[in-house]
Amino acid sequence: MTNALNRFALITALTTMPLLAWAQSGEGGALPPDIDPESLSRLPALERSDLDAEGQRVYDLVVGDGPPPRTGPAAVSLYSPKVAEGFHILNDYLRRHGELEPRDFEVAILIAAWEFEQAYEWSAHEAAARRVGVPDAVIDTIKHDREIENLSPKDSLIIRFGRQLFRQHELDSATFAEAVEHFGERGTVELAAIMGDYVMAGLVLTAVDQHLPEDRPNTLPAR
Repeated sequence: MTNALNRFALITALTTMPLLAWAQSGEGGALPPDIDPESLSRLPALERSDLDAEGQRVYDLVVGDGPPPRTGPAAVSLYSPKVAEGFHILNDYLRRHGELEPRDFEVAILIAAWEFEQAYEWSAHEAAARRVGVPDAVIDTIKHDREIENLSPKDSLIIRFGRQLFRQHELDSATFAEAVEHFGERGTVELAAIMGDYVMAGLVLTAVDQHLPEDRPNTLPAR
């Protein structure tokens, strides 16, 4: 009887694992074999206890009183605590103490996520952009790579600024001067830094093949 029950349990586990993986992938298909079903990436989720004293200090800085991160930049970067600390300090400064307003910050992130084809970042920040008042017309211009038409001068500037840097690997003098007029010299440097910050995080997420959680659909159009 015991052997029969063990065989039944094994068969049940083997037949339900693909369904569990499909549900957890958030992308309508089974996870690749090298993807952890909890972290949805190539690296298992870290616990605070997995880290040494220095790592735990950084963990406390990054995570604080929040729930343990299971997916995303914090979960992955904590494998290298100094990288996680650097990510946190830079992002915290740009977001909380930088020159750009929250809605402009989110527009810059969307451009970086779209240009780098980073679905995890896009799916988080499309919703975040709407929460801080970014118009759908701006989001859709970036999302569908449309010509810039009927947008505010500032939104038009941020999109052109990002497209030039990512596609031409340079910024023309007129766009730079316009950015300084809108954001100041410090703000112009920070606008570029925001885009670079999210491409840097996107590179890490792409390296570990971070998949989307079940409750976060992929809203980045295929190209």
